[in-house]
Amino acid sequence: MFIKKTWFVVTVLVIAILLVTACSSSPTEEPATEAPVVEEPTQEPEVEEPAVEEPAMEEPTELNVAALLSVGLESTWDSTFYEAFQRVQEESPHGVTVNDLVFTEGVFGDEAETVLRQYAETGEYDIIFAQASFTDQIKNLMDDYPDIAWVVSGSGNELLGGNVYNIYMRIHEPSYLEGVTAGLMTESDVIGVLGLFPADDVNDDANAFIEGAKSVNPDIEAKVTFIETWYDPAKATEATNAMIAAGADHILQGGEVYEACTEAGIYCYARYADSNFMAPESVLSSALGNWDPSIMYIIDEWWQHETTGSPYDAPQEKIWFSMAEGASDIAPFHDLAANVPQEVQDQVEELRQQILDGSFEVPLNEETPVSD
Repeated sequence: MFIKKTWFVVTVLVIAILLVTACSSSPTEEPATEAPVVEEPTQEPEVEEPAVEEPAMEEPTELNVAALLSVGLESTWDSTFYEAFQRVQEESPHGVTVNDLVFTEGVFGDEAETVLRQYAETGEYDIIFAQASFTDQIKNLMDDYPDIAWVVSGSGNELLGGNVYNIYMRIHEPSYLEGVTAGLMTESDVIGVLGLFPADDVNDDANAFIEGAKSVNPDIEAKVTFIETWYDPAKATEATNAMIAAGADHILQGGEVYEACTEAGIYCYARYADSNFMAPESVLSSALGNWDPSIMYIIDEWWQHETTGSPYDAPQEKIWFSMAEGASDIAPFHDLAANVPQEVQDQVEELRQQILDGSFEVPLNEETPVSD
């Protein structure tokens, strides 16, 4: 009995010891494990895409030009433009073949717009000249045909910019020289100016003629008449005869009626072209208008547009070139040189050289002149 109790007690003690040992021991710790290093993905170096060059614009080899003339080739305004175009054509600017000028004469208003639109719609013409006041018509066309360079010339045109260019034919510098000649040679001290319309590109050379005469002769009296038309020989002759009756013995002849001067035995002066051949006894000299620099300027603008793709950006101002730039000059006296005193010829030539070298500037006066 004692043995059983003893065994029981021992058993209980052993169990108790085991329980105490189990409670006091620490739980088994997992060995510390470092967090895995996550490597950043390798970034490939940026490779610059090669610059894509715009394909070079193909250079044109031909140039086609159309024109709407104001009156026709019987007018020196139009004939001098046509002759200048032919000279430029021979030069082949930028190495292109400039084809013959295609033109229409003497239409205005709605008919002019119809003609200009017909030229544009063919798609054949790169430049279209309209040799008078035609911006009212071109305003309706310019946006429809942005790749055409539209060119107007002379007064009465609006400055539209964009693909519409305004060129002027200024001959006030040689007209001043004509006036100096008249002022030195007049016997009556009365000079005449026969103008067409009182427009700014008529007024400029009329004023220059008068101012040139008065610069060498303060006793000059000027008679001025405008016939209010671009071409009317009968009306121009009547106005010329009226000035002759008023004593004028040197007349700036805008109406191109030199017979009246010949019949009266007086001298007259021509505008734009050397017209001595038309009246060798009376056309003492001429103020020459050369369109070449203006035409070349427009072709340069066309070339820039075609070779760069840039839109036309015409300046908002009148485009004109000076005598020093080759746009005008005074014609020789031809066979009448014997009637011009040498001191007059020398004075005129000296002043001409001063204009060419820039040491003398002829005033540009667009105000409408009036008779003294």
